[in-house]
Amino acid sequence: MIVLGVESSCDETGLALYDTQSGLLSHALHSQVAMHEEYGGVVPELASRDHIRRAIPLLTQTLENAGKSLNDIDAIAYTQGPGLAGALLVGSSVACSLGLALDKPVLGVHHLEGHLLSPLLASEPPEFPFIALLVSGGHTQLMRVDGVGQYTLLGETLDDAAGEAFDKSAKLLGLGYPGGPAISRLAEFGDPAAYKLPRPMMHTKDFNFSFSGLKTAVLTVVKNHEEKVIANICEQDKANIARGFVDAIVEVLTAKCVSALKHTGLKRLVIAGGVGANAQLRASLNAAAARKKFKVYYPELEFCTDNGAMIAFAGAMRLMINPDAAKKDYSFNVRPRWPLDELRVI
Repeated sequence: MIVLGVESSCDETGLALYDTQSGLLSHALHSQVAMHEEYGGVVPELASRDHIRRAIPLLTQTLENAGKSLNDIDAIAYTQGPGLAGALLVGSSVACSLGLALDKPVLGVHHLEGHLLSPLLASEPPEFPFIALLVSGGHTQLMRVDGVGQYTLLGETLDDAAGEAFDKSAKLLGLGYPGGPAISRLAEFGDPAAYKLPRPMMHTKDFNFSFSGLKTAVLTVVKNHEEKVIANICEQDKANIARGFVDAIVEVLTAKCVSALKHTGLKRLVIAGGVGANAQLRASLNAAAARKKFKVYYPELEFCTDNGAMIAFAGAMRLMINPDAAKKDYSFNVRPRWPLDELRVI
């Protein structure tokens, strides 16, 4: 079975073909980072318009790279939510229109389930069950995963997501957009002893997170700086603040993951989402895995951010469980807010 995946939840347009026999055949991706950089963040209307421009050319590219035609597609999976409503509508309308034209069934996929299952695309995929840390610009959640559609929410952020805290703190330091990679790179040159920022909720007995206070701590440091004006803060001091921030957020994420593994007795940890590409987080988790004797799995770097491959794969996994999950019903709707723990085994 060959499944076409369509991803358009935010600021990346992704198309991919996944074969349940041969694996990932091809994928194509366009990022809108350069377009949104001027505004310091994603502009929903511009994102939707760009998805319209990119979807069909990316579909053509994906088919050509795989040596396939539209007639080779058996089913179409698309991101139904969560995400930006306008952006989701573009991908869902493209998918359902193709389904209608080709007389192929379509399946709405949960965006976070795509991220959650993306490490299974790696050469050494994890086995179920495992603990998953979904960590991105919009989400920070710890889940117990017992199989496809078998998700138990253990904890989540009570305010800002980790990726959001990265971006906002980077903006306070006068760094560009997207801020996460920029502040991570700058932190490499910082002194870890210069600023000891708070570790919110690290020692609570639950698995929830809170990062708005950490962002406020960065703001306080910047405001209390003797020069007062961010442009006059020397580059070394910016690096020191960045290092203090990154060390704090990485320590919290690592501690919560270790705590969840201990609580459940599981020995496999999966990291998914854009922040999963962060070098400091990976180093911290790898060190913890060596100490605590558990195994940590990451998606390939190209699949950390939003992409069509994870949607095609998630759709294929659900269709392997239940071939009737995809329908020839093309009256689509999107779900901008869609809790992952509402999903069930089909």
